[in-house]
Order: sequence, then C-alpha cells, then structure tokens
Amino acid sequence: MAEIINGKVVSASVREEIAREVALFREEHGVAPGLAVIIVGEDPASQVYVRNKHKGCTEVGMYSLQIPMPAETTEEELLEKIGELNADDSIHGILVQLPLPKHINEDRVINSILPEKDVDAFHPTNVGKIMLGKYDLLPCTPAGIMELLSFYNVDIRGKECVVLGRSNIVGKPMSQLLLAKDGTVTVCHSKTVDLASVTRRADILVVAIGRAGFVTADMIKPGAVVIDVGINRLDNGKLMGDVDYDGVLDKVSMITPVPGGVGPMTITMLLKNTLTAAKKKFSDK
Repeated sequence: MAEIINGKVVSASVREEIAREVALFREEHGVAPGLAVIIVGEDPASQVYVRNKHKGCTEVGMYSLQIPMPAETTEEELLEKIGELNADDSIHGILVQLPLPKHINEDRVINSILPEKDVDAFHPTNVGKIMLGKYDLLPCTPAGIMELLSFYNVDIRGKECVVLGRSNIVGKPMSQLLLAKDGTVTVCHSKTVDLASVTRRADILVVAIGRAGFVTADMIKPGAVVIDVGINRLDNGKLMGDVDYDGVLDKVSMITPVPGGVGPMTITMLLKNTLTAAKKKFSDK
C-alpha cells in the first residue's frame, strides 16, 4: 500500500519554523514581515484564498494588509496602488490575486511589482533567476512540492522525473526545480505523442493539467512517487485530483491525496517567500 504524502502535516511543520523565524525577525528589526494582498472584484474563490492568506499571516505573526478594490477598477488605478506598495517600507511582499477582470492586463500588473517584493515569483526577473538557479523567491506550488519531497526523503538525484503540464505557474518552474536537484526531467503536455509511454518512465510523476482522474494506473510505473496538483470539483460537489487516486493506490509507492496534499503547501510557501523577501531587504541595507 502506498504511503500517503500528508500536506497538512508538512505545512504545519514548515509554519512552525516560519513562526519562530518571524519572532526572531521582529525582535531583531522591530517590525514584522509584511504582506499586501490586492483583490479586484468579488470572485468567491478569490475571496476565500485571500481570507486564508490573511489567516496564515496572522498565525505566524506577520503583518497582513488586505486591499479590496471594486471590479470596475481601471488598470491605471491598480498600477497606481501597486506603485504605492512598492514604495511602502512596511510591505515586503505584494500579491495581486488572480484572475483579474478582463479589462486589466495581467502581464502589465505582474511586471509592475518590484521583483524583490514579488512573492508569487511571476515577474520575468524572478522567472529568469529560476532558470539560472540563482533565485530568492519561488512560485508557491512548485516550491511546496519540493518541500513535500524533501520532508518524505524522496531522492531526486538521477531519477526520471516527468511533469505533466507546462503552465507558467506550475509545470515550467517545477521542471526547473527538479532539474536543479539533478533529476532527469521530461515535460509533457496535450500535444505529447503516446503520453502514457512517457509517464510510465517516471520515478517521480508530477501531474498538473486540470482534468479530473486523467492519469490512470496503466500510465504509471510500479513504485512511482506521484504528486497530484489538480483540484477539480465534480458534479456531486466532491474534489478530485488529476490522478485516479483509488485506481493507482496499490501501484505507487507514495502519493499526494486531493484535498490535503499539495494544496496546504501553497499558502505556506507564500508566507516563506514573504519572510525571505523581508530578510533580503534588511540584509541588503
């Protein structure tokens, strides 16, 4: 039977360490690491994410600033608010909750955040640093996956690593982080020919394509470590990952459940990025 990779346990462990470091930071510098989250509009899922980020900050002793803006906010107004936060010394991390209303250009917004305050690590400067292996900040979901693999002592070096999905948020940075740990990495996507023959090579398989139950037992190598990033809501209201969890359980050596696997790590890594950004600011003085 597979070992279940418990994201809640790992997240709690990492947050304990963050809380300790935040307390030391406050003692040394007289301020708390500060995170500002801007949300434009009333998207219900985004509202939940923002509340959870605020709660996470409070739990570890960080300063949290929530900035709700109406859906009709113009791009110029949003960029002006980001400019104010860029200049605010009490704010070390800035996050603009996506998706944005259609009349606002996401790329312009992301590019307007100072790279050193970009705790989502979406700015082209931070993306480039990840490619070079000289990063300070990492996209939260891939960083969380690396924490999970480390916590469960999964050795990446020399292993066949297959990433299913090539998004800028998960797939592409995930491949770079596995490569940096000496994994042999293949990235698959919707145009990959004979996909199952590629996924069956994987000692470590990361699945992030957004299709419920897409990866089945016949696509997995016996004894593989499977990381399921997908969160799909079924017609019956239940959540399901991109992997047929019950169908592969007897074939894999380790697997993340959905929910409770990768999900809990994402906000935790956002908190870690905010702490890193705050430390960097004071070390650069």
